[in-house]
Amino acid sequence: MEVKIGVQHAPKEIVLESGQSADEVERAVADALAGKAQLLSLTDDKGRKVLVPADRLAYVEIGEPTARRVGFGAL
Repeated sequence: MEVKIGVQHAPKEIVLESGQSADEVERAVADALAGKAQLLSLTDDKGRKVLVPADRLAYVEIGEPTARRVGFGAL
């Protein structure tokens, strides 16, 4: 699942591939925005944690699960 996170006062967005479901990501974002957590914490496919202060979130875009491509076919 591709997740894009916009951070206030940062020129680039954070893009990560997460093994978490869309519901799990949405719940983590909602908890951070509701003040239940001070940090938005997500884990990418390689096990790395991404932490963003909740008060700096501009937007979060939750994408569709990506299918893995195999081979050297034309794009």
